Amino acid sequence: MGERQGVLAYAFLANSQITRNRPEDEHRFQIKYGSDPHATLPLERDSAQLLTTIFVGIDPVRKMMVGADPVLHDGTKMFISLEFKRSHVKKVLEVGWHAWERESSKSKSEPVEVLVGVQQKHVLEFITFERHALGLDAGHRQLIAEQLLGNPRLNAAVTAPHALTAELKMPADEVLNLIQRASRLKMAVRGWVAEHHLEQYLQTIPGVKDCRRLDQEGRPDIELRFKRSGPLLIECKNVLRVTAKGGIPRVDFQRTRASKADPCSRYYKPGDFHVLAACLHAVTENWEYRFIPTIQLPAHLKCTGRIQSNLRVDAGWYRNPADAFIALA
Repeated sequence: MGERQGVLAYAFLANSQITRNRPEDEHRFQIKYGSDPHATLPLERDSAQLLTTIFVGIDPVRKMMVGADPVLHDGTKMFISLEFKRSHVKKVLEVGWHAWERESSKSKSEPVEVLVGVQQKHVLEFITFERHALGLDAGHRQLIAEQLLGNPRLNAAVTAPHALTAELKMPADEVLNLIQRASRLKMAVRGWVAEHHLEQYLQTIPGVKDCRRLDQEGRPDIELRFKRSGPLLIECKNVLRVTAKGGIPRVDFQRTRASKADPCSRYYKPGDFHVLAACLHAVTENWEYRFIPTIQLPAHLKCTGRIQSNLRVDAGWYRNPADAFIALA
């Protein structure tokens, strides 16, 4: 690929050994360093990005490996296993690479995780993918994997400035200005671009005024006023790459981690902000949105006062954000 790449690999043995009380078509790798079953594993990442961190299970028999998101697994518990199906392995061996959502064996409420499997011949492409996918949400992690892996021409083009600016539909100097102004942008470029396009779009809606982005950790993404309303807070979330039945987009609506003292803190409250904006880019590859007031979102079944984490962007969502703002009145 014409460049040097440094790699920091957290690697584990992957296999399909039959295990009692486990599905016969299951493959897995166990996260285990040392002998302490209560230890956690901090993952190092190079802030200068001279080294790319990968978190993988390697199957030497099938000459393939499966990678998980290093950001999501920073501080992960030891001795846990990451499972995947024989059908996923078959796809990797047939095509050379494959990305899919992992089905958690413990809880449907866990954050959605995207695994990426590659044959040995695609390892360098996988490393390049992980460098570009650092900090991305699950939907865009899968989108980038599908676009980048196994496609040498796109793999080379994606590193070129003009390819990125064309994809984002923004001039190069504007992209650089965004990166310079935003402290978190390098960790989640597409998340910030989604917010940028959302801000630009909301400013065109009749009745919207004082629309601005809130570049503050832990706060909603955008604040605005609609007609004579007080300040309205908007949170932007990217949808997942894989849709529900009927092509309905899905949002994994929860924080990555919860407080140990309060597991329900992972889930949002209706009062955290007024409107949720779902960015459909991971599905449509266009910067388009659907909107819904948080008071109209379904309640969590176990955590009182919290919002359900598995959301479908269906007919109950508004295409026009003004309709969502009016529904708040």
